[in-house]
Amino acid sequence: AMTTILREEIEVVGCGRTDTGVHARNYVAHFNAEQPLPERLLGRLNRYLPPDVALHQIQPVSDQTHARFDATHRAYVYHLHTRKEPHRRHHSYHFPFADQLNLEKMQTAAALLPQFAEFAPFCKTGHDAPTLRCDVRRSEWLFFPEEHRMEYHVAADRFLRGMVRLIVGMCLHVGIGKMTVAEVEHALMTQTPLPKPWSVPGKGLFLREVRY
Repeated sequence: AMTTILREEIEVVGCGRTDTGVHARNYVAHFNAEQPLPERLLGRLNRYLPPDVALHQIQPVSDQTHARFDATHRAYVYHLHTRKEPHRRHHSYHFPFADQLNLEKMQTAAALLPQFAEFAPFCKTGHDAPTLRCDVRRSEWLFFPEEHRMEYHVAADRFLRGMVRLIVGMCLHVGIGKMTVAEVEHALMTQTPLPKPWSVPGKGLFLREVRY
């Protein structure tokens, strides 16, 4: 869209890569342009883009600014609903076994994450990450029983490939008794695979904040 409207070859560099099916409520990217930007560029781009992509702001930054490498904080939220809801099916994961969940154990398992610095148990095989270290600053569940839904919130300086989806799957397994908190803690302490890794579907995951 930018190449067409600006009439020069534009490369857009995003703040990170996500798995197929993952959404973003707030995503940041940068681009370089040789010519001054025309007036009303934001509106023109939004009219050109498909309905599921929207630009909210364009602002000038220094030539050294990098959308991916300069980011210091990323926050995600994973949405689950616990009864069949047709209108949520594309943006939330339906987990029908909520009556079996031990919410306290799920919260305890989530709270383990900020206590560790490396996360090999929560990185998909075949990754190309130079390090498995992450500074996890938030990891907690919010429960809304009257609305038949729950959310997992996590924030860190960076994330590994498939990390959040594996964390959510782990918490659900702990909640229904297929895995213990002690097993999760052991995997983190030894940096070994989880006994029953489960990556939940991408459709429930949203990038919601990026800080610089």
